[in-house]
Amino acid sequence: MTGIREPVARWSTSFVRSALAALMLAAAGAALWQTPAISAEAAVVIPPPAMDEEPAGGTEKAVFAGGCFWGVQGVFQHVRGVTSAVSGYAGGGKDTAVYETVGTGRTGHAEAVEITYEPTEVTYGQLLQVYFSVAHNPTQLNYQGPDRGPQYRSTIFAESDAQKKIAESYIAQLDKAKVFPEPIVTTLETGKPFYPAEDYHQDFLTLNPTYPYIVYNDLPKVENLKTLFPDLYSEKPVLVLAANKS
Repeated sequence: MTGIREPVARWSTSFVRSALAALMLAAAGAALWQTPAISAEAAVVIPPPAMDEEPAGGTEKAVFAGGCFWGVQGVFQHVRGVTSAVSGYAGGGKDTAVYETVGTGRTGHAEAVEITYEPTEVTYGQLLQVYFSVAHNPTQLNYQGPDRGPQYRSTIFAESDAQKKIAESYIAQLDKAKVFPEPIVTTLETGKPFYPAEDYHQDFLTLNPTYPYIVYNDLPKVENLKTLFPDLYSEKPVLVLAANKS
């Protein structure tokens, strides 16, 4: 794995590459929760999707991949109407849905987040708007920030034909509007099961707010969500481990 994002005792060989910059920002610690810090991935103001789902009762699922799942999960755990956001793997088989194996970049998996949401509170289109605007940079091919490899690709794992159509329409809309300096490289994959990641990856952003990788790469994403989408922002995150213990 690349970048400075491994849990304690799981450091990557490329730790040094990003350590100095991250540690300088980490000196402020948890105080950065209150400051819109400069991160590796800047948020982009984008229009809402022209095509969206019709809100219905009950819950639905969405699966997004956009680099390290710590930050993607952390962002969507703060979105109003999201009842669960679980870090995991999608794109490959069950036997290879293991952190160290996925890290080889040869499994077909991407680090992904499965989001359970209430469409009457937040629509699929609104989730996509957060995904493209705040959660990651959709113009980076097979990498995000310091993390390199196909396991960090930008991918939407559509759960239905309707989701696929909405995502395709939105990508075309954003590319036509040229809201990003480069074309969107996000891919669409269907029929790919989601497999939850190991417990030590769940709720990582919330549990480790002073961890260097989180401070530099991910806390600013949560702050950007709060700034750009105040009507969708929820101060209290929906945590996986807390739900499992209840």
